[in-house]
Amino acid sequence: MQQVSPPNSPRARKRKLASHDPAPSRLKYRIERLKLTPGFRFATRVLLPCALGFGAVSLWFAAEENRNAFNQMIVDMRETVESRPEFQVKLMAVDGASAGVAEQIRAALPIDFPVSSFDLDLGKMHETVVNMHAVKTAQIRVREGNILQIQIEERVPAVLRRGDRGLELLDDTGALVGPAQTRSDHVMLPVIAGDGAHDAVPEALELYKVTGPLRSRLRGFERMGARRWDVVLDQGQRIMLPEDNAVRAFERTIAMDQAIQMLSRDLIVVDLRLPQRPTIRMGSDATEALWAAKQE
Repeated sequence: MQQVSPPNSPRARKRKLASHDPAPSRLKYRIERLKLTPGFRFATRVLLPCALGFGAVSLWFAAEENRNAFNQMIVDMRETVESRPEFQVKLMAVDGASAGVAEQIRAALPIDFPVSSFDLDLGKMHETVVNMHAVKTAQIRVREGNILQIQIEERVPAVLRRGDRGLELLDDTGALVGPAQTRSDHVMLPVIAGDGAHDAVPEALELYKVTGPLRSRLRGFERMGARRWDVVLDQGQRIMLPEDNAVRAFERTIAMDQAIQMLSRDLIVVDLRLPQRPTIRMGSDATEALWAAKQE
C-alpha cells in the first residue's frame, strides 16, 4: 500500500507551499517589465489616445455631409471675422504723388469701398503701382483709421528724349517718366536723341552741367552709334565728342571759345573724336574767304 503523509508532516507542508508560490510567473514578469519601459508608457499615454482620436475624427469626416458642414462652419466664421467694422477699409490716400499721377493710380486700382482688409491683395496692388512709368518707388499699407495708404516717390524728369514716338520725359537714370506735349513746357530740360541715348543719360547730364556760356545756344545732345555724344548748337554747329572723357573734351572746347571766340566764327563742326588731333570744318563763306586769301 502507498503511504499517505500526514497533513502536518514536513513533506505535506512543502508540497502546499510549492502550490501557492507568491513569485510571479515568467510571462507575468515580462509583462510587468514591459509596462515599466518608457516606450510602452509613452505609447499607452500618448500614441494610443492620439490614434483613437484620429480614428474617430477620420470616421466622422468620412461622411460627406459632415465635411460639408465643417467647411461651411469655417466659411461662416471667416466671414464673421472679416466683416467686423475694425477690418473694413473705407478710404484710399495717395501721398507724395502729383494730381495727375494720383488720378492714374486711382484708375489703376478700382476698389469699391468699404472693403475688408482681408480682401486686399497688397502685393498685386504694389506691383501694379510700381509698373507705372511715373512711379519710382511705392509703399502700400493699411494704416490706422482703416485707410489704404499709398506712399509714392515719383520719378523726376531730367531730360527730354526726341524719338520715333515724339518727345518723352526721362529721369536721371534714363527710365521713362511719360510723354511730353511740347518742348516749351520743359525749357529747363536738355534734349537728347539718337540710338541708346536713354542708356547714357547720366553722361548727358554731366555735359549739360558744364555748358556754361554755351547753354543759350544749346539745342541738344545726339547719341552717335550708341557710343558717343555730339553737342548740337544753333546756327548748324556741332561739337563731336570722343567716346572717353567727353566732359573734359567739352570743357576744353568751351575754354577755347572763351579765349578766341572760336564758335563765333563760320564753323560747322569741331571734331574732337581724336583728342590728340582736333579738327574743324569751316562753313562755305569761311572756306571761300580762305581760298581767296591763298590766291592773293
